[in-house]
Amino acid sequence: MGASSFTLKPLSSCLLLCLLAFLTLLASFAAAETHYHEFVVEAKPVKRLCRTHNTITVNGQFPGPTLEVRNGDSLAVKVTNRAKYNVTIHWHGLRQLRNPWADGPEYVTQCPIQPGATYTYRFTIQDQEGTLWWHAHSKWLRATVYGALIIYPRLGTPYPFSMPKKEFPLLLGEWWDRNPLDVQRLAQFTGGAPNVSDAYTINGQPGDLYRCSKQGLP
Repeated sequence: MGASSFTLKPLSSCLLLCLLAFLTLLASFAAAETHYHEFVVEAKPVKRLCRTHNTITVNGQFPGPTLEVRNGDSLAVKVTNRAKYNVTIHWHGLRQLRNPWADGPEYVTQCPIQPGATYTYRFTIQDQEGTLWWHAHSKWLRATVYGALIIYPRLGTPYPFSMPKKEFPLLLGEWWDRNPLDVQRLAQFTGGAPNVSDAYTINGQPGDLYRCSKQGLP
């Protein structure tokens, strides 16, 4: 009788631990959210290096909006194309498990979103944390159509490092003082390398070493 009760205690403890783990898992799934966003891709005037260009943007922003989610959350991003070019959106570095059609490469996982058309990307963040980015995956539209995708840990889960005192994304890019698609077309016509960019940017700003540039960072 004593031996039987001795074996039951570890078994009951094991069952209790399994139950707690299962409840914790259920709680994490219950805390997951679905985030809805709308991207309007259209040309807007953007001034850099003393000149204003009709630049392809998302929601009139350059760079585009920052998306903030948690591990386990889902995203539904409705993209409306008001530009004159075909466009797709790629979620760079994101593992598209069981929904590769949301990955975004033009003519690879989807047909492009034509001018005047709309497409909604739907996907779930699974076991990923950190800062990624999204960008256009049609020709050189990615030169101006891009933004940050920040994935925080699940609620109740600590960071994999010491909690930062402050967080802000830094997006490194390039700026051409002309239409980037014209730069691409010229390179394809000549067979040579494309012209180098006129400036490097941080969060869309060339910095104070370039002419007519904003002092500091936004």
